[in-house]
Amino acid sequence: MKGLTTNNIGHTIRIQGNMGSANVRILLAKPGLDGHDRGIKIVARALRDAGFEVIYAGLHQTPDMIAKAALEEDVDAVGLSILSGAHNTLFPRVIKLLRQKGGRNITVFGGGIIPDEDIKKLKRAGVKALFTPGTSTKEIIEWVKKTFKVKQ
Repeated sequence: MKGLTTNNIGHTIRIQGNMGSANVRILLAKPGLDGHDRGIKIVARALRDAGFEVIYAGLHQTPDMIAKAALEEDVDAVGLSILSGAHNTLFPRVIKLLRQKGGRNITVFGGGIIPDEDIKKLKRAGVKALFTPGTSTKEIIEWVKKTFKVKQ
């Protein structure tokens, strides 16, 4: 696939789009034991096609691995995807580690099967946006553009 290369962080894959005015770097990762990655790969390709630089960290990432990769790759955002129900533990842990290690300015967003009552808790914990099943890739792209003030 065009634009895919591996780098030195585990099995991370870099997917680079036409950077143009969308000079935003996004790390996408699947924390925990969740093994379903079809959705996150679709989001990665959509973000790439919209001109963002996407780094996909892969499956079975620990919060520490995600925070380390985010800092090493100097990303603007971390997108987490989870279907296993462990979002209330894993998402806040990633945010805490980013803050402790100097990544306070990294925006964290996520997606997956997340009940409405958990969305409120996660947003209070610092997750900037959550995308649930049925969200279009266009909505995610528009959120990234708006959040990072990317010119249309």
